[in-house]
Amino acid sequence: MIIDAHNHPDWHGHDLDKFLANMAQCHIDLTWLLSWECPFDEYNPVAIASIPDTGPSGPMPFARCRAYAERAPGKFILGFAPDPRRPEAIDQLQAAMAIYGVRICGELKLRMMYDNPDALRLFRFCGKQGMPVTIHIDYPGNLDEHSKYPRPDYWYGGGIEALERVLQACPDTIVLGHAPGFWSHISADEHCRKPGYPTGKIVPGGQLIRMLKTYPNLYCDWSAGSGHNALSRDPEFGRAFFLEFQDRILYARDDFDNKHQDFLNSLNLPATVLAKIYSGNALKLVPLPDQG
Repeated sequence: MIIDAHNHPDWHGHDLDKFLANMAQCHIDLTWLLSWECPFDEYNPVAIASIPDTGPSGPMPFARCRAYAERAPGKFILGFAPDPRRPEAIDQLQAAMAIYGVRICGELKLRMMYDNPDALRLFRFCGKQGMPVTIHIDYPGNLDEHSKYPRPDYWYGGGIEALERVLQACPDTIVLGHAPGFWSHISADEHCRKPGYPTGKIVPGGQLIRMLKTYPNLYCDWSAGSGHNALSRDPEFGRAFFLEFQDRILYARDDFDNKHQDFLNSLNLPATVLAKIYSGNALKLVPLPDQG
């Protein structure tokens, strides 16, 4: 079984029909379908090229996730992350769980420190519900000329230090780290706080390794170019990383290519390890209904 633990509706030119065809082509059985809700001035307008049907609640409203799940029963596990700064956030999430069967809080991608007291309250609620939280971390950087409005740069989450404070403050909440500001800390080189995708051999001593060893509630969402690049830039290290943290890594894409599977299958990992990464760890966090 293969579960894509991170994707979005109407993303990168894929409507529902193209999405389902792509899942079949890549042998994906289930997808965690995540929202991205945030204020307009907190996301880059260039993103509209990939997500044309934005709504008042953000670039990937939960309503689009619901529509996919209703039209393709059994193919999606619903995720929803309300903006925790909104006073109704927890009530919204609780209602979405009860009415629509939401199982993941994600994707949280906001221009705020993730140890904001309102965010911690949401995370602790998720911990009590046994619901994992998927977060996106990005550092500010120089963007192209199309990105000057409404902001000259975009950052999300407050960096690796804010994430560590979340893990300390919410030990009962499973947090899945994702995006360049998370994966860049796999290496202790000078590129870890810069935007983009670092290259070259992994330098020992990266904060991500230390945090995985320190905080059992930290998991890895191995999606997008950032996740793929972090482990493929140094394949020998990548194989060792999969072996050491085989219980804490989830296969995920955040796109519709197959590069993650191609790389993972090239490493000659034991079948038991592949099974955990492809679906076992996702099912541990979010069991299917008939699994209890």
